[in-house]
Amino acid sequence: MLTFLLMGTTLAFAQTSKAPQIKTQNGVVEGTVEASGIRSFKGIPFAQPPVGDLRWKEPQPVKNWEGVHKADHFSPAAMQRALFGDMNFRSNGTSEDCLYLNVWTPAKKGNEKLPVLVYFYGGGFMAGDGSEPRYDGESMAQKGIVAITVNYRLTVFGFLAHPELTKESPHHSSGNYGLMDQQAALRWVKANIAAFGGDPNKVTIAGESAGSIAVSAQMASPGSKNLFAQAIGESGSLMGTLSPVSLAEAEKKGSQFGESIGASSLAALRALPAKELLEATAKAAPGSFPITIDGYFFPKPVSDIFAAGDQAQVPLLLGWNSEEMNYRALLGPQAPTVENYKKAVQGRLGASADDILKAYPVTSDAQVEEVGTALAGDLFIGYSTWKWADYHMKTSKQPVYRYLYTQPRPAMRPEMGNAQPGLAGGVVKNADPATKPAPAAKGAVHSAEIEYAMGNLATNKVYAWTDEDYKVSKTMQNYFANFIKTGNPNGAGLPKWTPATENKVYVMHIGAKTFEQPEQQRERYLAIDEMSKKAK
Repeated sequence: MLTFLLMGTTLAFAQTSKAPQIKTQNGVVEGTVEASGIRSFKGIPFAQPPVGDLRWKEPQPVKNWEGVHKADHFSPAAMQRALFGDMNFRSNGTSEDCLYLNVWTPAKKGNEKLPVLVYFYGGGFMAGDGSEPRYDGESMAQKGIVAITVNYRLTVFGFLAHPELTKESPHHSSGNYGLMDQQAALRWVKANIAAFGGDPNKVTIAGESAGSIAVSAQMASPGSKNLFAQAIGESGSLMGTLSPVSLAEAEKKGSQFGESIGASSLAALRALPAKELLEATAKAAPGSFPITIDGYFFPKPVSDIFAAGDQAQVPLLLGWNSEEMNYRALLGPQAPTVENYKKAVQGRLGASADDILKAYPVTSDAQVEEVGTALAGDLFIGYSTWKWADYHMKTSKQPVYRYLYTQPRPAMRPEMGNAQPGLAGGVVKNADPATKPAPAAKGAVHSAEIEYAMGNLATNKVYAWTDEDYKVSKTMQNYFANFIKTGNPNGAGLPKWTPATENKVYVMHIGAKTFEQPEQQRERYLAIDEMSKKAK
């Protein structure tokens, strides 16, 4: 017979030889014990299924259930199209019914007050899932951390704004449902994580790419301020990447999308089957489902929130990779020459080109690849991450730790056959053998650090990991784990990491050689900053 340990009003682990059970506020969940001894609970609902009339409404609290909810497998992923070649899901298909989270805990009882990591997946708010092996929380749990991945609504389901949605909303807003899902998950963590051995007052939110952008969003939203204590951002923020638009502009985009598919009313949009609605997004104009300054989740523009110091005042660890984008993103098929580089910058940046060329100068053809790669990566995502750090250094009294991740991935395993690396970290499977593969990356491409930081190299069967890769992973994961535990990445056996200040910015270079260095390229980001101000 199961025996429960009573803790106030919460029931902690039911210890059996097979399946651990935990009493959440909504009912009992039953997980599994991994071979490592870590207890995992997959597919726990944190909100009601956002279907029917709840499509395009903020997430509603979970309804209580009777009996035991089997949390031994991943839930469906959010509705999405197959867009990125580096994504590998273990989920139970896709569905609108997707608001579930996964917990990995080392705790043997419910009163251990362990630090908590909540990780948001990337994918441009168009794809991604908490079941991806690279985000798996078991490795972090083995370091004494309760690790969580969260599903949230994507694309049209997560970010459609529409005048009728605004009218029916009690907050007179629409859009941002995916971000509200994340916030609802954080509220669930606050209320329930103690039963899993976690400390609700020691929660770190983290993510890469869109997940990093989501972290910056949660820092800016008043509704999230008391739901986490620390933040980690890997490549990207709302201040320059997927920047939000006004509610009026977002409503216009939503109306245009509805009209383009013959669903001009909200009732008609809600009546469409999920698969049909998803398929229609393939033909939608770019940017049809943006993040929105809706007056509710974001009471004012995100940059204004950070400039005023109204963001969550928490320790922040963030950075980006050395080859977030390649020079070919600027030059296309043109040869990397000084002439072609200057023409490409002038064609893309117009009146700001001269200032950018001064900040990113080339005097010989041999420099174009390196400098062009730096510029392409900064325009894509480096600048927005820099801006986030710069604001937080100026308008908070909390430490800011900046990194540059530099480790290139090794070659693919022979079993990958004719697969080729894709742009920004993707994998092109079944590539045409006649297609000449792009040159191997010389730096760390977009998303390359995830497996290293989360301790999950072994789950990625694409690359032939070396001893050096595992060494780099140990360093980066230990930095992250220390930060999650203490708000400070420093620890035994690691190079000292000095927090950045407004007067002196240090950057930890993490790779085969890990070392700290004063910021070298601030003038580059200031030049992009000036260009961004002129564009507003």
